[in-house]
Formats: sequence, structure tokens, C-alpha cells
Amino acid sequence: MKKITLLFFTVILFVSCDLIELDDDINNNPNSPSEASAPQLLANAMRYTYDTSSNTSGQFLGQYMSETQYVVASLYPQEGTSFYGWYQNPLINVETVINTASADNQLAVAKILKAYFFWHVTDRWGDVPFSEALNGGDNITPAYDTQESIYNNLFELLEEGVNQIDESTSLSSDIMFGGDMAKWRKFGNSLKLLIALRLSEVDEIKAEDQFNDALSSPIIDSIDDNFAYQHLDDQSNENYWYNQVERQSREWWALTETLVNIMEPVDDPRLLVYGEPARTDGEYRGLPIGSDPVSENTEAFSLIGEDIRRQDATIHLVTYSQILFARAEAAARGWTTEDAEDLYNQAITQSIIQWTGSDDDATDFLSQPDIAFDVSTAIEQIATQRYVHLFLNGYEAWAEWRRTGFPNFVTSGGNDVPTRQAYTSEESFNNTENYEEAIQRQFGGENTLYGKVWWDVN
Repeated sequence: MKKITLLFFTVILFVSCDLIELDDDINNNPNSPSEASAPQLLANAMRYTYDTSSNTSGQFLGQYMSETQYVVASLYPQEGTSFYGWYQNPLINVETVINTASADNQLAVAKILKAYFFWHVTDRWGDVPFSEALNGGDNITPAYDTQESIYNNLFELLEEGVNQIDESTSLSSDIMFGGDMAKWRKFGNSLKLLIALRLSEVDEIKAEDQFNDALSSPIIDSIDDNFAYQHLDDQSNENYWYNQVERQSREWWALTETLVNIMEPVDDPRLLVYGEPARTDGEYRGLPIGSDPVSENTEAFSLIGEDIRRQDATIHLVTYSQILFARAEAAARGWTTEDAEDLYNQAITQSIIQWTGSDDDATDFLSQPDIAFDVSTAIEQIATQRYVHLFLNGYEAWAEWRRTGFPNFVTSGGNDVPTRQAYTSEESFNNTENYEEAIQRQFGGENTLYGKVWWDVN
């Protein structure tokens, strides 16, 4: 019976979209009760963008937060995690639009979102089903594509998507940019720029070429262009951290020692937003990730800040500051003729504005010896300040740590920091032959958390 159940789950994952159960508000559309329109499918996919950031696993892997109540959650559990939800929800929605829509802007956004979600998935697990996934019920056991081939496809998707944009018309039901196609163009090019940078250690020639191609096109050039998910003052669409702390009274989330020890010694103004002073003495103090504080001492550590757990908080996913840091790194690597120091300073300033709402503290912060740009340690400085900026975007911070080695991450309860997430054990039942081929090709036959994805060569 278990085998039958698991195979049925695989069918639901990889069959055509008409078997996927969409949100109730889409299924019950009085104008189209039996099938969702392209704008509805795109809006439904966009609803999943924040989950690339608002996830406890990402906070632990990115060493931003540590659990104070159920500490085992911070210890990098050894079992695999499932990628099924990404296929079942946003990816099947955008694939349906690509296969059925005719409007240029719908197709363009679907391709850009497909690249965004698959980038997230492959960077967490490595090789995953791509070319044979989402292709219908004729193939319920799709092969795993190599991460290298997936990356090549991501560049192609973004190229096609950006070129298909028609800025003279809008996009309905656009909850990310309000139908502004110029901003979708900037986001698509910016995404290409970031994906290119990820290849810096494995294929620098390709990385530099794709980076400069993106840089020659319109990219995110203000905070107003940020790819960000806006929560609402409504329980149906409220901030994950509001739900955890305020609605469920789970004051369990402390800033890590890794993060606080970078920010507190230099009086980083963003720390006042990220967390609260410890209630015992008013000092900022991070909890070593995976530590087991005595329950009565939990208040001796900095819990996440009030703005972070606001019900209608904005979740920034791809940002102006992030693009400036990428450009600073590219300049430091000699890929461009831009001024690395100026871009680094701009990136920090824009990060402070994004998080605090003001640049009042930026000049003093940048003038500190430990922060001021030093060409001899440029990559480490850029990577460390990018890490601080990416707060809450834990999976992205974890990926950048794997690529650059900065900042220094610590073990959690004696467990080394994983370098990937393991495939769920269900895949060994659902898709045995392809699963076994994938782990043999990548990791010598072991579905390990400590194997390295293709671009992680350091």
C-alpha cells in the first residue's frame, strides 16, 4: 500500500496542470469555475516567492537565527527534505502559462519566474528533474538534469523572457510589480546577473560573459525596483514571523552569535532593526547556533526585532543593494571597469536605507576601519557585508557562503554546516532509477548533506 501511495504522489507531482489543486479563490472563480486563467496562475505562483526566504530551515542554514525552544531544529537534521512542493505549486502554474498562454507579458513573466524558482531549487538540492519534469502524465519518473545544464537553461529562459516583454502594455493580477513591465525587465536582467556570479569559481569565463551581458541591459537601480513580497494586515496573507511570534506566541527565534558578532562591534545600525536587546541587561547578544540555553536564560539573548515580525512586513527577495554588491565583486574580480569601492559603499548605504529607512548613519558606519574598503580583502569585505544585508534570505546567504567561504560559519551542536540539502527518501521509492543515477553521478552513491553542488568547488 505504501508503494502505491508514493507512486500516486509522484503522478500528482509530474502530471499536467489540470490535476493540480489550486487555491480556493482561483478554483471558485465565477467567471471560470473549472480552470484558472493565466493571470491567476501567475498570481498564485507569485504567492510562493516569499517562501524562498521566510523559512526556518533557511535561517538555520544561513546562520541568521537559532531556536531557543526546540534546539534540535537548529542542528541541521540529517534527513532529506522534499522539493515536491515547488513542482506542485509555483512551477506547475508557470509551466501551464508557458504552454497555454499567448500574451507576450504573461509568457515573459512565466519564464522569468520559472528561472527564479528553479534557481532556488537546484541551489538547494543540486541535480533535479528539469527537462522531463512538468511534462504530463506520460512520464512520472523524470530524469535528473545536471545542475550545469539547468543553469544553461536558466540563462536561456531569462533571455527569452526579457526579450518577450512589451512595456507598452501591463500585466493584470501582478502582485509583485503592479503590472509594471519595465520593472520585470530589470528583475529578469538582475536575476541573470546574480545567477552568473554564482559561477565565479566553476566557470569564470561564462560567469563574466553572462554577467556583463546582464549589466549592459536595464537592471535594478533603486530600492523601488526591489523584487519584494508585500504581506498584508490580514491573516490570510500575513508575515510568517508575525504568525510565529505574535499569533502563536513562539518567542523562540534568537539572532545567532555569527550575525551579532559581525554587527555589534561596529555599531551596525541595522542590528537595531534585526533584533532586540537582551531583556536581561539591554545588550545585543547572539545565541550560538544549535546551543541549548537553559530556559530561564533565553531572555539573555537578542530575539528578532519588532519590524521583522510585523504582520504586513515587506519581504525583500532580490534587491538594489544586492545588485550593487554583485557589481562591486565583479569589479574587484576585474570583470568590469566599474569602481569596486564606490559600489561597495553604495551597496552598504542602500542596505542601511532599506532596513532603517534612513542613510543618517551610513557615513559614520562606512568610515570605521573595519568597514572601510580595503582592496587587499575586497572579496571578503563584500561577501561579509552582503551577508549582513541578506538577513532573512537565508538560503541565498547560505549559497553565497558556499561559493565564497565568507563569513565564517560555525558548526551547530557539533554538526558541520551542510553544503546541500539531501533528497527526500520518498524519491528512492518514487523515482528509483533516476534517483540512484543522480546521487551516484554527484556524490558517489550517497545522498549526503555534505556533497557539493556543481558550482561549489572550494
